[in-house]
Amino acid sequence: MSVESANESGTGPVSSERFAREGLDALRRLTESARADVTRAAALIADCVRADGVVQAFGTGHSQAMVLEVAGRAGGLVPTNRISIADLVLYGGEHPSVLDDPLLEREPGVAARLYDLAAPHPQDLFVVISNSGVNNVIVEMALHAREHGHRLLALTSLAHTRAVPAGHPSGRKLADLADVVLDNAAPRGDALLELPGGGAVCALSTLTGVMLLQMAVAEAAGLLLASGDRPPVYVSANVPGGFEGNLELEKRYAGRIRRTAS
Repeated sequence: MSVESANESGTGPVSSERFAREGLDALRRLTESARADVTRAAALIADCVRADGVVQAFGTGHSQAMVLEVAGRAGGLVPTNRISIADLVLYGGEHPSVLDDPLLEREPGVAARLYDLAAPHPQDLFVVISNSGVNNVIVEMALHAREHGHRLLALTSLAHTRAVPAGHPSGRKLADLADVVLDNAAPRGDALLELPGGGAVCALSTLTGVMLLQMAVAEAAGLLLASGDRPPVYVSANVPGGFEGNLELEKRYAGRIRRTAS
């Protein structure tokens, strides 16, 4: 049985139907309001690909779901790399126990080490994803990318980031540092449906974040085609010839993109 929501808007019970309705409404609004920012984001991506760059995607926590939308998926661009805190162990020689610390993303110096391990080229584009946009490692990565001359695309919730204090000693937030900001339109705290007595359920940022990222990739592919460049994209490895074809495309970016088990 549905539980009546205490939501002031009185939009009905907390239910699957309500989440679907409000989630789809948010997506419809977003596809209109974000058009200009998506166009600007697509230009960054297309410029990176034309310059033989790699899109370096980074996020922590659940934002890694959006990183996986960017890096190494069927229908996505080949010149993409996933940067993860786990790289400290996989490539940096740290003991796996370092990942037991749930506050590791707040430690100073982590992003600088991850950046060095990724060894990005100057023409690489950084895509940094964080709903709040204030965690130390997120801001540190954004600062590090800018200091090294990289263009920066941010995916964040402006409603959330404007409602919370900065977590980095610089007082900066992710949105302050980006060349282009894609606002996922998620509410403060991310969850969409308020519960009686406080709290909320059902996060929105993954739905809207994936939509924005895929819109930007689609627009970037269109820009590349319009200039006579064929977008280097992955075919599903689960169709005949897909795996072999992908390996051939990856040769151009050997040593610059990582494809580990996940």
